[in-house]
Amino acid sequence: MVIEKAKKNYSAYSPDLPGSIATGKTLDETKGGMTDAVAMHIPSYVASG
Repeated sequence: MVIEKAKKNYSAYSPDLPGSIATGKTLDETKGGMTDAVAMHIPSYVASG
């Protein structure tokens, strides 16, 4: 996971899971968003084999 700080928020993405992105006002909010994004994408990657 890559987390970047912007002027007023944070953004995150996972290079190994395209489409898994999140933003938040705080670091914890952004990490939580990434947890949700990854959890949503994993089943589709597993199903595609």
